[in-house]
Amino acid sequence: MSTTSISSIRTPFYLYDTDLLQQTLAAICAETEKYDNYHVHYAVKANANPKLLKIILDAGLGIDCVSGGEMERALEVGFSADKIVFAGVGKSDWEINLGLDNNIFCFNVESIPELLIINELAAVKNKIANVCFRINPNVGAHTHANITTGLAENKFGIAMEDMEKLIILAKSLTNVSFRGLHFHIGSQILEMDDFVALSERINQIQDRLDSENIHIEVINVGGGLGIDYQNPNTNPIPNFKDYFQTYHQHLKLRPGQSVHFELGRAVVAQCGTLITQVLYIKQGSFKKFAIVDAGMTELIRPALYDAYHKIENISATKNIRLTDSVAAVESEETYDVAGPICESSDVFAKGISLPMTRRGDLLAIRSAGAYGETMASQYNCRPLPQTYILEELGQE
Repeated sequence: MSTTSISSIRTPFYLYDTDLLQQTLAAICAETEKYDNYHVHYAVKANANPKLLKIILDAGLGIDCVSGGEMERALEVGFSADKIVFAGVGKSDWEINLGLDNNIFCFNVESIPELLIINELAAVKNKIANVCFRINPNVGAHTHANITTGLAENKFGIAMEDMEKLIILAKSLTNVSFRGLHFHIGSQILEMDDFVALSERINQIQDRLDSENIHIEVINVGGGLGIDYQNPNTNPIPNFKDYFQTYHQHLKLRPGQSVHFELGRAVVAQCGTLITQVLYIKQGSFKKFAIVDAGMTELIRPALYDAYHKIENISATKNIRLTDSVAAVESEETYDVAGPICESSDVFAKGISLPMTRRGDLLAIRSAGAYGETMASQYNCRPLPQTYILEELGQE
């Protein structure tokens, strides 16, 4: 990546490659078009940047929201309400009313009290709300403990033993329409066996419902597909082929059923990079630190999940003098890359090798398009990061 156009921009900031985003969306559409009734809703919690949302809208995806604010953002950008699904374990009355007023496609309901409130609020408006029930399938996922959501111990979803009685209750209510079931077992999943296990559990549930003469229209399997954080240049687009094919091969659909997906990270993670500047090179007692001007306020994932992001010194070639030897040009040093926030956890990476790094160098923290900008905070009274589009800056 050249630093010609970005060196004058105040750091830290997010830089988005919208050409890569469009390639990713094209790959999603190419795979889903192979199968009947496959629908993808972009999980806007991953990144709600309006410029990216407009590109996602143009690709024909729907939207998965987990807050009223996300619904408002989606509607402002131009997403059709009939492609919006609204999930979340704690929906407030105003958020439910927003969904009702706009006639969204579906509420993914997580408890009996929530179902009753939706019915009550819909009755006031003389409306019928479409609902799916988020079932906790008690299926584990090979991912970080903080982003597993499908185990019985997690706060999400309705226990399988309560499923039938909830469906019967829904059918007795006058202002909700039961449409189907919703599942989500976690995030950053790279092993297709996890999705096979979910498919098999859904098959068991469907067999159970068939025996009760209960038929459903919608199967929502959530999202969860991960990306390659270690090799963003080699694998910039996730393995959508195997992902959708896994469900096609293992999920036993009934006639007329549609399958809905809620992909977030897999759509936007690789197209985003956090650009930060080196403030100081600090020699500690046992290690060398590259202190940068970005922190956990701009990208909290390493502090929150101990997450890995590849870091590149994109100013390295500028540091090579004509008089340097080949050895000096190729030399690397080991650094902890740390931010300025007054927290010991404000570290992006420990013990990584970078070309010899100096004050003023620009570092690119890669694969930051998901849960980066959208989770940014103003802790320490820091301003939220600015965002730029790579193509607008004339980058190659």
